Order: sequence, then C-alpha cells, then structure tokens
Amino acid sequence: MSDAQAKVGRPRNPDLDRAILAAAARQLGELGYARMSLESVAANAGTTVPSLRRRYRNKAELVAAVIGSLRVEEPPADAATPRAHALAILENFHSNLRAIPALAILGSLLAEEERHPELLHLFKTRLVEPRRALLREALSAGDLPDGTDLDALTSMLIGSFYGRYVTLAGIPDDWPHRVLGAVWPAAASPASPARGHDREA
Repeated sequence: MSDAQAKVGRPRNPDLDRAILAAAARQLGELGYARMSLESVAANAGTTVPSLRRRYRNKAELVAAVIGSLRVEEPPADAATPRAHALAILENFHSNLRAIPALAILGSLLAEEERHPELLHLFKTRLVEPRRALLREALSAGDLPDGTDLDALTSMLIGSFYGRYVTLAGIPDDWPHRVLGAVWPAAASPASPARGHDREA
C-alpha cells in the first residue's frame, strides 16, 4: 500500500480513542469480561459499534488495548536508603491500586484464563512483573540477612495487598509501613525510636 493510499479515510479522533478505552476499563472492572460488550462500551463512550469495530475487531482485542493503556505512576528513585526505596515502591503500588481498577480487572482476567490466557499474560508483563523487579532490586540492596529468599519476600509483600483487599476492612492507609515493618523493621535511633508509622527520608 502506498503512502497516499494509507492516508485515505477519516483520521482517528484521539479524544474518542481515550473515551473508548476509559469506558472499556470501567466496564471490565465493574461487569467483568463476560458481561461487558462492545455495544455497552460504545454507548458509554458516546460512539457507535461500527466506529468501535474500526479500531478493535473484537472484545479480546479491546481488552488487550485497555491493559496496554494502563499507566502506573512510577515510584520515586531518590530514596535515601534501600529500605526507604522499598517503602516508596509499596506506597506507590498502594496508590496505583486506588487510581485504577487493577484488582477488579485482574479478577476478571483470572476468570477468563482458560479462554483468553493471552490477556492475563499481558497484564502480568505490563503491570505485575515490572513492579516485582523494582521491589526485588530494592530488597537486594538492603541489609537483610544472608540467604534471604528475595523471590519469596517480594511475593509476600506484594501479595499482602491482595490478601487485605478481599477482607471486610480492605487495605488501610498505613499498610505499606506495616507490612514492610513486619519483615524489615526500621532501624531505631537513640533520639527517635522507630515506630510502625514513621516515614523514612
């Protein structure tokens, strides 16, 4: 196809693109994969099904685009100590869980794992593994005991957020401090003993 031929047709509307992805993300989190539909997404985005299908051939392709569009806020990289860096990563993870319906979307993708394993794989590679790598790097730079299983510790810290999410109380605001303090207590100083909620520099 020539460049001239490629340019034929109405240009895509970036505002509509964003509206479609936002509507799809909401419906995926609220309704789940099985109950969301192209018709309902189009209606919520203020467009038509043919317009949506010009962008995405089917529901699986639309959901893949939603996962690919999720933007997580990066944690600060200027922490004074490895422990402070690990705490910043966990606080950032907590903030991101509130900002996007990541856990609701994950639950929907887990329910579809047999029929659409590629969507769960995309979620893992897009959101889960990069955060695990950051946390493991921070832990490995710390003064943890020799022989510490960093893979297990990383899973315990991140998994604790999922575990608290499904309780009646949900995830408390101070959870990053509490869960990190349980496995990596802050060093106490003579002038200011460490407390569970103290914030590191």
